[in-house]
Amino acid sequence: MPLRLLKFALAQNHPEPRMFRQPDRLQSNYDAVIIGGGGHGLAAAYYLARDHGMTKVAVLEQGYIGGGNTGRNTTIIRSNYLTPEGVKFYDESVRLWQDLSTDFDLNLFYSTRGHFTLAHTDAAVRTMRQRAEVNKHYGVDSELVDAAAVQAACPEMDITCGGHTPVMGALYHAPGSIARHDAVAWGYGRGASDRGVEIHQQTEVLGITTQSGRVTGVQTSRGEISTPRILCAVAGSTPRLLQMLELRSPLYIHPLQAMVSEPMKPWLDPIIVSGSLHVYISQTARGELVMGASLDPYELHSTRSTLDFAEGLSAHMLELFPFLSHVKIVRQWAGMADMTPDFAPIMGKTPIAGFYLDAGWGTWGFKATPVSGKTMAYTMACDRPHHLIRDFSLERFEKYDLVAEKGAASVGH
Repeated sequence: MPLRLLKFALAQNHPEPRMFRQPDRLQSNYDAVIIGGGGHGLAAAYYLARDHGMTKVAVLEQGYIGGGNTGRNTTIIRSNYLTPEGVKFYDESVRLWQDLSTDFDLNLFYSTRGHFTLAHTDAAVRTMRQRAEVNKHYGVDSELVDAAAVQAACPEMDITCGGHTPVMGALYHAPGSIARHDAVAWGYGRGASDRGVEIHQQTEVLGITTQSGRVTGVQTSRGEISTPRILCAVAGSTPRLLQMLELRSPLYIHPLQAMVSEPMKPWLDPIIVSGSLHVYISQTARGELVMGASLDPYELHSTRSTLDFAEGLSAHMLELFPFLSHVKIVRQWAGMADMTPDFAPIMGKTPIAGFYLDAGWGTWGFKATPVSGKTMAYTMACDRPHHLIRDFSLERFEKYDLVAEKGAASVGH
C-alpha cells in the first residue's frame, strides 16, 4: 500500500472533503424533490441548480448513490440510433459527455473507442445501411463498412464466427465511447451538493400526496415533505411509484445481466456488438472485458444473476473470440430494465400536475445520463417539455404515436 494512502487512512482530519454533504435531517419543504439517486436523478438535480438556480432540492434514494442501474450497466456511450428523435437526443448526450470531466473536475475515464454493430445477414446489412444514412443526415459520424474493415480493426476476431454466422459487415460509429459509471454518479452528486442540493440516502418513498390533481408532497421513511414538483427517476421501480398515484404505464421489467473477466493486457480497442449473437463487449482501462447480452426472456423484478446467462454468453463470446477459452470470469451482476413497447424512453409531464417522469430506459439509460438530466431539469423548471423530449411523452402510447426505436436497441447495450 502506498505510504500516502496509508497516512490518509490513519489521519484524524482528512485533507480531502467528502464527495458530497450528508444532511442530518429532511426539511419540511423543498422547491423540488427527485426520487432516485442514480445518474439521471442526480444529473437533473445538478442542472436544476446550475442552469436554473433551483437549489432547494432534495434527492431521495432508498439505498445508496449509484447502487441501482447506474452501477450495474456496461458503460457504452453512442448516438447511432435509428429514428430522427433518437439520433438527435443521443447526439446531444454524446456532446455533453465529452465535457463532463472538465465540468466536474473529476476523471470519468471517458475513452473514445469506436463502436462496431456487426451484421451477420443480408437483412442486418440493410438495417445498418439505413441507420448510417439517418445518422449522417443529422451529422452523426456513422458508416457501413465491410467485413475486411472489421477484421482490420479487430484482428483477434474470428470473422467466420466458427462458420455458423459469419460477419458480413458492420455499422461503424467512430464516437462510440465508454466511461466509469460510478464516477458519473459521484460527479453529478458532488456538483449538485456543492450548489446546495441535499442528497438523502437510505430514505424510502412510502407515498405521494396530491390535491386537486396536483402533487403536494412526499411521504418517506424519515418523515413527510411538502413540495410542488416531483421527478420520478427510479428505473425498474417505476411501476411501484406510479401505483401511488394510480397512474398506468406500458412499462414491463426484465432483468439485464452482465459479467466481467479477469484483467488482461490491452488487446480490444473498439466496442463490439452483435445483435445476432446477443453479445456486446469492451475492454476497460484496467484490462477487464465487460460483456453483456440481451434481456432475460421473462418479466421479473429482481437483480439476481444466473448460471444460464454466464454459460450462454460465454458460448457466443467464444464464437467471436475462440482464444478466450481459458480466461476467467470474476464478477457477474444484473439490473432491472424498464422496457417500453417502442424501445424509447418516457420523459416529461404526466396527467398529475407537478409530477414528472423519467423512465423506460431499458438497456440504454447510461448513455443518456447527461441529456436526460439537462432536459428534465428544463422541463421541471419551465413546466413544459424540452424540445428534444417532446416525442417521448407518456401520452404517445394513448395516441399510438410510437417512436419505433427497436431496430437500434434490440440488444442490451
